[in-house]
Amino acid sequence: MKRVGFFDSPVLSVQVPQWRARLVAVCLMLGFIALIAKALHVQGLSTEFLQQQGERRYERTLVLPAMRGKIYDRTGSVVLASSVPVRAIWAIPEDAKGATKEQLAELAGLLGMRVPDIANRLADDSKTFVYIKRQVAVDVADKVRSLKVPGFHQQAEVQRFYPQGEIAAHVVGFTNIEDQGIEGMELAFDNALEGTPGSRRVIRDRLGRVIEDVQAVVPPMNGKDLHLSIDMGLQFDMYTALQKAMAEHRANGAAGVMLDVQTGEVLALVNLPTYNPNDREARKGNALRNRAITDTFEPGSIVKPFVAALALDNKHITVNTMFDTGNGHYRYQGSTISDVSRNGVINVADILRRSSNIGMTMISERMTSQEMWNKFTQLGFGRAPQVSFPGMASGRLRPWERWRPIERATMAYGYGLSVSLLQIAQAYTAFARDGDMVSLTLVKRQGKPASMPVYSTEVARSVRVMLEAAAGPDGAKLAQVQGYRIAGKSGTARKIVDGKYSKSQYRSSFAGFAPVSQPRIVVAITIDEPKGGAYYGGRVAAPVFADVVAAGLRRLGVKPDAPIDSLVASIPAREVVQ
Repeated sequence: MKRVGFFDSPVLSVQVPQWRARLVAVCLMLGFIALIAKALHVQGLSTEFLQQQGERRYERTLVLPAMRGKIYDRTGSVVLASSVPVRAIWAIPEDAKGATKEQLAELAGLLGMRVPDIANRLADDSKTFVYIKRQVAVDVADKVRSLKVPGFHQQAEVQRFYPQGEIAAHVVGFTNIEDQGIEGMELAFDNALEGTPGSRRVIRDRLGRVIEDVQAVVPPMNGKDLHLSIDMGLQFDMYTALQKAMAEHRANGAAGVMLDVQTGEVLALVNLPTYNPNDREARKGNALRNRAITDTFEPGSIVKPFVAALALDNKHITVNTMFDTGNGHYRYQGSTISDVSRNGVINVADILRRSSNIGMTMISERMTSQEMWNKFTQLGFGRAPQVSFPGMASGRLRPWERWRPIERATMAYGYGLSVSLLQIAQAYTAFARDGDMVSLTLVKRQGKPASMPVYSTEVARSVRVMLEAAAGPDGAKLAQVQGYRIAGKSGTARKIVDGKYSKSQYRSSFAGFAPVSQPRIVVAITIDEPKGGAYYGGRVAAPVFADVVAAGLRRLGVKPDAPIDSLVASIPAREVVQ
């Protein structure tokens, strides 16, 4: 058989037309020219545009957080709030696909999360940034980094820390996860504390690593430190005393305020129940109530000294004016007003010492509603105290034109108006300062405080003597402090439940100051709904007042102004023998 060669194929022997060869050559040449033109366009004319587009895809502005200012107590030695460095764990979902199940399990264990929760955050591949967990402790974040999980990155953050915990929670407040003030002084002075964050414009690669800076770094300006008027020693003493009383009387709540008579500074302010501001889960519900500042209540008998002083100041009565309170029951304007006991014929000092509602009604008959309203307003009732703190309550004081005679009488002994504990404490500074009521502050005061005359000096001193008797052996004797002369008034008010005054729910209070010879502190205490039998202010709130005043005067180094009884003589014989 004849062998046929490869080149003897009839297909290969066909002649291609010259024009087709030239057409192919021209097309190839045009293609190369187009590629060269495109390369020139990209590399030359569009270089800057394309670089900008690329940088936009990988360029990031990093926020350089400013360190929030610290909060100190008045001594400057106790830190109430500070910022500590922490880290945020974030991820790029598309890059995180390379993470193994074992790596995710270890990561979840370190972060205290479940693997499905992490997976849900990574579900959207279109996102280029998702938080996995914020405010992670630095040591935990270092362990996370050592896992080298693909697509997971970290950035620096700060977290607010409150070393004193629940003791000063209602004063200091707290911040949110963005380090913004939410409650208390953290909110009131947020602008000063937060400072100004800086910025850094950088280019990152797909792994989140910073390749270069594209703009000059703007450094952050740290926030200013804040020194409060609170003394943590006094705060702790009040906190301990209120805790003890609340547990003893199984009360729903308690609050206390201590003021510096000379400067108007709030030295201690405690509310119970309280919360730990470091625990985000605890920062909710009833524990957040700032009972001393934002809650109002009908004060009861602790208002009586203000009405008595007004009657003396306006010459409606004198210290020698006598009132026949009868057998303890008095019909007035169709209602029966009662005293706890029969007091007979008494003067204004006895009215305060025995806390006679009938006597206060008789005093109110000699005054006009407008006179009482003007004095209450001057004392700060019905308007919020001028203190830099969020949520200051104004209380309730109806216009005097709408008062009926019976309402004027009930307001004279503390019903029909509402006040905050801080308002009561401030008003009592008028008796401690010879008629001059001082302005208040929660920040350590630098200059001389503003004040306003409320009563004449003579009347203020007369009422001070009466209040010393009201807290003496024949009055609320449980308020007495060994070695110091104290003055004050107890109050017991029925609470309104379903529009009516309850016969079983009370608020027990005591407000006063010490030492009488040269007053240094004003203390106001209130116990909400004490149970277990005792509910009178002189039985429930007065002992707390005594404990707080005793500890406070000792801490402040105030010299005793009364004889100190022998401790040995006061101990029962059987205890001495033991």
